[in-house]
Amino acid sequence: MALLTPSRRPAAVSKEPVPPTLPQRRRGTGARKQLTAWLFLVPALLVFGLFAWWPIVRSLLISFQKTNLVEPAVWVGLDNFRTLFDDPLLGTAVRNTLFFVGLGLLIGFPAPLILAAIMSTVRRGAGVYRFLVYLPVVIPPVVAILLWKWFYDPGSGLFNNVLGKVGLGPYSWLESSDSAMLSLVLEATWAGMGGAVLIYLAAMVGIPGELYEAAEVDGAGIWRRIWHVMLPQLRSVIGLLLLVQLINTVQVFTEPYVFTGGGPENSTLTVLLLIFRYAFQDGEYGQAAALSFLMVLTLALLSAVYLRATRSWSTS
Repeated sequence: MALLTPSRRPAAVSKEPVPPTLPQRRRGTGARKQLTAWLFLVPALLVFGLFAWWPIVRSLLISFQKTNLVEPAVWVGLDNFRTLFDDPLLGTAVRNTLFFVGLGLLIGFPAPLILAAIMSTVRRGAGVYRFLVYLPVVIPPVVAILLWKWFYDPGSGLFNNVLGKVGLGPYSWLESSDSAMLSLVLEATWAGMGGAVLIYLAAMVGIPGELYEAAEVDGAGIWRRIWHVMLPQLRSVIGLLLLVQLINTVQVFTEPYVFTGGGPENSTLTVLLLIFRYAFQDGEYGQAAALSFLMVLTLALLSAVYLRATRSWSTS
């Protein structure tokens, strides 16, 4: 006789939600954090695109047009570039800009590093010296240039009065095509090196003192310690400041515009000042935009070279 077994009912399925696992919770938290970060970043991207990238795109469009920015533009293709390259002032402006860049690298680039190395050895009154070095950066550029314009005055200027006491001068600092560009570089170096000095000082503080002590134990003098210890440790900072100075000097405008207006005899006419003349004196906005776009390409090339160089430094 067969035994009767009780029927087994299926167990009731729990309808309570299964709690997410730890990896799922982490992914959800990470996604929310990324979304929040992008929401905060969107306004900055919009402002940057509107005021940085859109002018570059707009400049490229205008470089192929003939326009006065009021009437409808006329598409002229590459005519603005052809007219630009036929202008003899373009070669003059490029040569002067390269000359300014060269003098800036020769005078203005090592000066902050040397001054920072000297100031790093000062213990008493270091804050006062740092304030005095950085003070020119705080002064408005036009005010600083007008001050130096009085210094350069051939009659009652400070420089000629001081040099006259030792039997030198007077010199026509800004009125001579031989010395005008050098005068601009000296003022630009004085006005802009304060930030670089502070950056070098901050980087020098991070150099381990054991490296200097080991070099001194090995008999290295002050110059060998600078060459073999300090400079290699500052290599990345030096490279970055070199790029910044190249970009700033290629875009020099305020000094030649306020000091000399591009004279004497166009000896201080720079590329950016030529762009200003095209746009606001001649009304040739297409040529100004074409030259502006060429300058953007030049600066982009400098940045690419720097990034390539730093990548090779980091892998060496």
